[in-house]
Amino acid sequence: ARRGADMVRQVLSFARGMDGERIELHIHVITAELTGIVSETFPKNITFETSIQRELWTVLGEPTQLEQALLNLCVNARDAMPHGGRISIEADNTVITAKNVNMHLDAQEGPYVRIKVSDTGLGIPASIIEKIFDPFFTTKEPGKGTGLGLSTTLSIVKGHGGFVHVTTVAGAGTHFCIYLPATVTNNNLPPVTAPVPMQRGAEETILVIEDEKPIRQVMRHALEIHGYRVLLAANGAEALGTYAAHDGEIDVVFTDLMMPVMDGVTTIEELRRLNPRVRILATSGMNAPAELKETSGSFAFLSKPYTISALLAAIHELLHPGEATVPSFGLQPESDEGHVKE
Repeated sequence: ARRGADMVRQVLSFARGMDGERIELHIHVITAELTGIVSETFPKNITFETSIQRELWTVLGEPTQLEQALLNLCVNARDAMPHGGRISIEADNTVITAKNVNMHLDAQEGPYVRIKVSDTGLGIPASIIEKIFDPFFTTKEPGKGTGLGLSTTLSIVKGHGGFVHVTTVAGAGTHFCIYLPATVTNNNLPPVTAPVPMQRGAEETILVIEDEKPIRQVMRHALEIHGYRVLLAANGAEALGTYAAHDGEIDVVFTDLMMPVMDGVTTIEELRRLNPRVRILATSGMNAPAELKETSGSFAFLSKPYTISALLAAIHELLHPGEATVPSFGLQPESDEGHVKE
């Protein structure tokens, strides 16, 4: 669910022309996520291998964008092997010097992480090799391809300051090499994160506004077993009545932004008329509306899908500003001497 939500946000950010947050990334983690996707969704007659240099440098990037770029290459490789074959991903450190900087127009001198995606498929005909990165160019049948996969990959890589190099042999497969500027540090292995304990309440009252009954019941159960009192409302209009009836008792209002009868934004505005100091925690699968971010008062936003840990941490932060730490999640790949293999 988190991966799906990340992909949706990625599509939205592309449509709006926004860049995602750049962080220091370990390619080990990206390939571990990718291994899960490929093993679950690709045909069983396609094998998937990774070989990652153990002391691989980190890169500064947006993880969902880079995962999408690699997934696009894997999907293309899959489609180039209709009768099965092998996809492999290799990653290693490389340095571009003055001697080889002319290998590509976008290359610059310096350290890079090179990610090579190879397949044993049909290869790319020489007649179209110059067109493969053009938007909407595709050799697939109508309805089986948009022609955006490779152009999106190139856009992502160039947006990260890197470049793509392609080699192919007709009937013998294709190799896409992605070069990403490296962040050379001594911390070359993915960090091991300790579990974050779930925050508990002290009998504070939470008003949950949610139009779907099953979700309301799950929220009630999750909050009550972690020390909170819970009031429920199915829509904004009902919530206003509940809030007025419990004047002074409600510590935090947790509301969905997309609801019938009265939407979340209107509900929040009306609640603030009743109490300008009301603490609001809003949630949605979209970004928080700008008008909510810019208003004064206690306001926080939790993006869907969220975990119970993240919900409890967000509520605790509203009640006790500065004390809570929202938990983070990561995959730790298995490793052996020299390389990480999955």
